[in-house]
Amino acid sequence: MPPPSDIVKVAIEWPGANAQLIEIDQVRGPWSLSGSEQFALRYADGPQLYITEQVRDRKMWFDGIYKLPQTRAARQLLERIQSHGIDARLEALKELAKLSADPTFATEFINMEGIGTLARLVESGTETSVGVLPNLCSHSFGEMLAFTLTAFLELMDHGIVSWDLISLSFIKQIAGYVNQPMVDVSILQRSLAILESIVLNSHSLYQRVAQEITVGQLIAHLQVSNQEIQTYAIALINALFLKAPEDRRQCVCAFPSLQEMASTLAQKHLRSIILNHIIRGNRPIKAEMAHQLYVLQVLTFNLLEERMMTKMDPSDQMQRDIIFELRRIAFDGDSDPGGTEKRKAMYTKDYKMLGFTNHVNPAVDFTQTPPGMLALDNMLYLARLHQDTYIRIVLENSSREDKHECPFGRCAIELTRMLCEILQVGELPNEGCNDYHPMFFTHDRAWEEFFCICIQLLNKTWKEMRATAEDFNKVMQVVREQITRALAMKPTSLDQLKSKLRALSYSEILRLRQSERMSQDDFQSPPIIELRERIQPEILELIKQQRLNRLCEGSCFRKVGNRRRQEKFWFCRLSLNHKVLHYGDLDDPPQGEVPFEMLSDKIPVSDIKSVVTGKDCPHMKEKSALKQNKEVLELAFSILYDPDEALNFVAPNKYEYCVWIDGLSALLGREMNSDLTRSDLDTLISMEMKLRLLDLENIAIPDAPPPVPKEPSTYNFTYNYG
Repeated sequence: MPPPSDIVKVAIEWPGANAQLIEIDQVRGPWSLSGSEQFALRYADGPQLYITEQVRDRKMWFDGIYKLPQTRAARQLLERIQSHGIDARLEALKELAKLSADPTFATEFINMEGIGTLARLVESGTETSVGVLPNLCSHSFGEMLAFTLTAFLELMDHGIVSWDLISLSFIKQIAGYVNQPMVDVSILQRSLAILESIVLNSHSLYQRVAQEITVGQLIAHLQVSNQEIQTYAIALINALFLKAPEDRRQCVCAFPSLQEMASTLAQKHLRSIILNHIIRGNRPIKAEMAHQLYVLQVLTFNLLEERMMTKMDPSDQMQRDIIFELRRIAFDGDSDPGGTEKRKAMYTKDYKMLGFTNHVNPAVDFTQTPPGMLALDNMLYLARLHQDTYIRIVLENSSREDKHECPFGRCAIELTRMLCEILQVGELPNEGCNDYHPMFFTHDRAWEEFFCICIQLLNKTWKEMRATAEDFNKVMQVVREQITRALAMKPTSLDQLKSKLRALSYSEILRLRQSERMSQDDFQSPPIIELRERIQPEILELIKQQRLNRLCEGSCFRKVGNRRRQEKFWFCRLSLNHKVLHYGDLDDPPQGEVPFEMLSDKIPVSDIKSVVTGKDCPHMKEKSALKQNKEVLELAFSILYDPDEALNFVAPNKYEYCVWIDGLSALLGREMNSDLTRSDLDTLISMEMKLRLLDLENIAIPDAPPPVPKEPSTYNFTYNYG
C-alpha cells in the first residue's frame, strides 16, 4: 500500500549517529520532531535558518530548503568571479551563465550585488578591480566576456533590476563591441541583444544608445553571412525606430547621426541591403528573421499614420493647389476662361468629372480621417509618376453617358482607407507574427506603387461588374477580396502582384465564391437538420479524442516575458492515462516527442480548479508592452490549481491555443467551444452528411416525410411455397 501523499520524509543525520528518516504530516499539523526540545535543524552552509517546533508554514519551510543551496552557489560563484586566477574566473562565469536562468538563483545573486560586479567587469575593458584581464584578441578573454554578457542578459531578463540603472560607461563599452569591425560572433550577438533590451526597456537611455551606434555599422552587420547576426542587427534597428521620439520617426533608423543624411536615402540604402542580402539571399529565412522583417514593414507603413490622420484645411491655398494640379494634369486646363463665374463653373464641371463627391469644394472630401491627406498624396503620385494611366482612367470615365462611370476621386479616397485597414497602418506590430511581404522591399515608394496598381484594378473591376454609383460598396467589397487573396499568395515583386490580380477577375471571384459555397453544408430541410443533430454527438466525441491525443503528444511554449532573440522554451504534455500534466524547461525547441523523464514538474488533473484566458490570466495582468499586446492576449491562458498557484501559457499560434483550451475543457468535463472546434465540427459533419446522402444525389428531399398509407382491406396477398 503506497504511503499517504500528505506525509513527507526528511533525512536527518548528525555526527556519531546513523541517518534517520522523520515523517512529517503536511496537512493535519501541527507536526512535531521527536525530541525537538533538545535540538533544532540548521542548514550546514547557509545562513542561520533553523527548523524548530515553531516553524509551521510548510511552504515557507520548503521554499527555504530550496533557496539555501542557491544562496550558497551564488555566494561561491561571486567569490570565484572576483578571484585572480584566469581559469578559475572563466569556469565560474561559464557556470554562472547556466545558472542565471533560474529565478531563485538570480534573485540571490542580484541581492549580493552580482549585477554590479558583472557590469564593472565589462566597463573596465582590459583592467578590472580584481586584476588585469588579457587583451580582447585573447581567446580566453573572448570566452570570458561572452559568458559575462550571457549571464548579464539572463539576470536582467528576470526583471528584478531596472534597465534604467545601467551606467553610461557600460553602454559605451557594449556599443564599442558592436562598432568594432572584427569581434567574436558570440560577443557581437550578446552586445546587440543588450542594446536592444536597453532601448526597449529604458526611455531615459534611448538617446545614449542612439548616439553610440552608427548607422553604417549596423547596416554592415546586415551584409554578413550569419543570419543570427543579421537578425540581432535588424532587431536593434526596429527597437530604435519603435522607441524613437515622434520628431525622428520619419527617418527609418531614427539615429541622431542621420540628421545630416536625408531620410529617403537612408530608407533606400537599408531597403536595398535587406532585399539583396536577406530576402534574396541564398539561405532560407528563419522565423525570427521573418518576424523582424514584418516588424520593420509595419513600422515603415506607420510613417503614413500622420498623413492618414491629417485633415485637409479647405482654406489652405497650398493644399488646394494640389487639387488644382490634379485637374490641370487631367484636362490640361492651363488656359484661363476669363471671368470668375465662368472659371468657377468650369472647375465645378471638372471636379465632377474627376469623381469628387463635393463638386464645388473637393477639399471637403479629404477632411475625414482616415484616410485624410494620405489619399491626396496617393492621387498626386499617380498623376505625376503614372500620368498616362491617370489621364486614361479619368477621361474614359468622365466621357461616359450611361451612368456606369467610375468616380475616380471617391474611389481613390475609399481605396486608400481600405489599404490602410488591410496593412494595419498605425497599429503596433503583433508579437510572434511573421506576415511580411517581400514585394514591399523591392521599391523605394512601395506604398504609392501598391496604390497605383490597386486603383487600376478597381477601375477594371468596376467595368467588369458594369457597376453604377449605387453599386459602389459592392465593388469595394470585391476589390478588397481581390487584394487580400493576392496578398495571401505572397508575391515576391510588384509585377508578380499585377499578374496575380489580373488572374483574380470578377468572374474568377464569383467562381471561387461559388466553389466555396458549394463545399459548405447549406441544406436546411428538416430531415437534413435532424440527421445533422444525430451525427453531431459522434463528431464531438471524435474531436474530443483528437484534442486529448494532441495533449498527450505535448507542445512547446515560449517563456513569457522573454524580450530577447535568444528564446527560452518549456514543454507540457498530458499523461497517457489523462490524469497528470507533466511540464519542464528546455534549452531548445524539441525535434520530436519529449519523454516524461525530461519533464521534472507535474500537476494532477484532479487539482485543476479552472482555466482562464486573456486578460484574466495572472501573467497578463501586469502592465507591460509585451503583455498588453493584442496578439499575446489572444494566445494566453492559465491553469489555476491552487488559490495562489497557476501554470501560465502563451500558445505559439491560434491552432495550439484552441487545441489546449479544448483539451483542458474536455478534461474538466466542460464544453469545447473554441473557433477550431466549431470549424472542425462543421467540416466533419459536412463530410459525413455528404457520404450518407451520396445515394440521394440529384434527388429532391421533401421537407416532410411521406404520409403513411392506409391499411389494406385484406392481407390475402401472400404466396406460400410448397
